[in-house]
This record gives sequence, structure tokens and C-alpha cells, in this order.
Amino acid sequence: MTTRRKLGAIAVIALLALGGCSTVSKIGSINPFRGRDHEKARERNASAKAGRIPVIALNDQLKVADALKGQDFLLPPPAPQQDWPVPGGTLEQSVEHVDAAPAFQIAWRRSIGVPESRRHHITAPPIAEGGRIFVMDGAAGVSAHDERTGAQIWRTNIQPKSRRDHEAWGGGLAYADGKVYVSSGFREVVQLDARTGALGWRSRTDAPLHAAPTVADGRVFVADVNDELLAFDTASGLQLWTYQALTEPARILAASSSAVANDTLVTSFASGELVALRAANGNELWNAALARASRTNALSEIRDIPGRPVVYKTDVFAVSHADYFAAVDLRTGSVRWTLPVSAITTPWAAGDVVYVVDQSGQVICVSRDSGQVYWIRDLNAGLKKKKRAYWSSPVLASNRLVTLSSKGEALALNPKTGAPLGSLRLGTGALLGPIAVSGMIYAVTEGGQLVAIR
Repeated sequence: MTTRRKLGAIAVIALLALGGCSTVSKIGSINPFRGRDHEKARERNASAKAGRIPVIALNDQLKVADALKGQDFLLPPPAPQQDWPVPGGTLEQSVEHVDAAPAFQIAWRRSIGVPESRRHHITAPPIAEGGRIFVMDGAAGVSAHDERTGAQIWRTNIQPKSRRDHEAWGGGLAYADGKVYVSSGFREVVQLDARTGALGWRSRTDAPLHAAPTVADGRVFVADVNDELLAFDTASGLQLWTYQALTEPARILAASSSAVANDTLVTSFASGELVALRAANGNELWNAALARASRTNALSEIRDIPGRPVVYKTDVFAVSHADYFAAVDLRTGSVRWTLPVSAITTPWAAGDVVYVVDQSGQVICVSRDSGQVYWIRDLNAGLKKKKRAYWSSPVLASNRLVTLSSKGEALALNPKTGAPLGSLRLGTGALLGPIAVSGMIYAVTEGGQLVAIR
């Protein structure tokens, strides 16, 4: 399946079907580009032509603020980042500016196992700790690689022996205290030894897990496809508490990981809810809805927030598929500002600004304080539809804002202006955001490769 078809498909996967089955073959039966659902997609297109406004058209309201045109802003200097234990780098899912890949050249490529296909999907961003990069392929194969050379240190397949769940995908990785914690579409959370890959414990869940876990203070937090957040004890794997968000009939296949700030846990859901909980017991502190009241087409009805919420300073930054990018006060849950941005990526906050990459391929630089726009760079400008790409969550490294594309390109932009600074060919498409650790940038591609950029 091509990246573009896959992304179109993931935008209308039914939650009820996912909750009842983790196998790819059954999920494929509700692919909107095949069979009966293809006809429904054509009907929606016809309705749009009859007068409905596409969700992307709402982004025409997004403009550079006159007061900020050409204005400078503060970015912190690059700083070394030695470990990357969760998909966002820290428990807050926020890393400001990393000293990494100053030459911006490909150092090496290594296979991580099963690549993307119609039956397999690579959904786990890489993580890093202690000189090792941990990755998961499209068939639940977890492996550790040397940061310097990419050489495989160990490999473990976490696929259960049950015949019922012989085909599944999704999930992710997190590291804490010498252990790697793995969530998977096989309805399991698994603990592995980080040095050897040996199995510690397995805990079953009622529904598949497409999100990567977050581990903090002896607890593993992960959300399932039924919009239920689960907390497990890291030592035993026993379930501690659960929190049920509103159940949403449609969602994005990609899923969000929680952010943790002190004892506050912030999680986003397919319902468009951004929720803060007490990490110790799951008690709700506040709940903010990141969805517009007047949506104008079928796709905008998907309220999902598949990107990670980012805790930076006193705010939480999150963006939904339903055209809603917001800064939310971490303490009270009050929304400080909003912008009409539709995205499935994770924002990146640093200094005075926050960056976000939207569905149409625009990279947007926003004032963290006011929500006004400094600059917009359309990465698909002037391209015909077939040549347009989807772009990943960005990373700020060595004065470059780096994003990856479904066409297999790593692009570096000037973080102050958005001007292109250089590009690299990755070999195959990449939609998982890169990480920057130990002086390198690492990317996982749909071709099942780990690519290091020096």
C-alpha cells in the first residue's frame, strides 16, 4: 500500500471494528479505497463538489501576522541530548533544541526487519538510551542497535503464540530503568530487558494498542483504540487504574503518547479530548475539547488528536485533525489561543515559538505567547497532486528544523525564516518523526530501515 493511500485509509478507520479485532485482514475490509467504502468516499467527494468546503480550505484563514513579518525571535542554543527514552524525547514530550547532525549527511542505513506493506505497518518511533537505538518493525519485531554503527545488538519478536492474533500491527516503545516497554496491536504490553531483549512480563488488554507507552514513576501509561487509558505497574505488569474517554466512531490509525509533568498526566484521544489526570490514580483534573463546533465535511468530523501533547513551560500544545491547534494552560486547562490547523503530527516548542506541520504540507512557525504566525512554508507549493508529500513531525537540531516526507526526503529548514537549507534522500518514505540524540538524527522508514544522519 502506498503512503498516500494508507494515510487516506487511516483517516476513516472505524473505532468499533478496531476495538473488536486486531487483525489487519479484517481492518482492511473497511479501507475507504477498497470495496463499498470506496463508493462512500466517492459520494463524499460529490457532496464536496456540490458546495461543501474542504477542511483544508479552512486553513486559508491562517496568515502571517503583519506585526511579526520579518521579526526575529528567541531560540535557545543547541544542547546535547544523550538519551531519548520516549517518542518525544522527555516525559514532557518536549525537547527544545538539540546539538545533532551538524553536517546533515547520511552516515549509515540498517534494516530493522519487516517493512511496510498491506498487512504490516511501522508505527513505533525510535527511542534511545545508553548508546542503543530501540526500534520495532512491521511484524512486532523489537531490536536494539548500536548508535554509532547501527549494528544489531539483539532482536526479540513479541508476537504471541495465540492463533487468534496472528496478524496485528501498531504500538510503540518506551524505556525506563533498564527495561524497554512495548505496546502492540496484539492487545499486550510487554516488558523486555534493555541489555538482552529477554522477556520480563506480558499484560493483556481488552483492545489493540496503537500508541507508544509512556513510563514514569513506576507506572506504564498507554491508550487503547477504544479511547481507554491504562496504567500498569512497571515491576509486575499489574493494571493499576483506567480512564475512559468519550468513545469516537472514527479515528486515525496513529495514536498519541501521554506527556507527564510532575504528577500531571496529559493525554489526547480520538474524541478530540485533551485530558489532564492525576498520574497516581487517574483522577481527572481538567478536560479540553480540541474540535470546532461547526465542521463542514465528513473528514473534519474526525476529531482525533493523534500527535503527542507537548508540555512546555506552563502550557500544553496540541493539534487535532479537526482544524484546531491550541495552547492550553497546564494548571487550569483553559485555552489561551487557537489556530485553524489540521494535523496528525506533534508540535515542537522551543524558545519563543512552536512549530507544527499540517496535513497539506505547510510548516507553520507560531508565537508561543500570542498564537500569531511568524512564517509559513508550504513544502508542496507548486507541485501537482501526485507529487505532493505528507510530512512528519519536526525536530529542531543544530539550527535546522528537520522534517521527513512520504516521498523519502529529509528536509532541513531555517528555523527563523523557513527557507530550505538542504535535503537528503532516505530511500523510502518516512512519516514517523525523527529523533536527535548523541549528536545524530535517526529516522525509521517505511522500507524497514533505520537511517542515521550525522
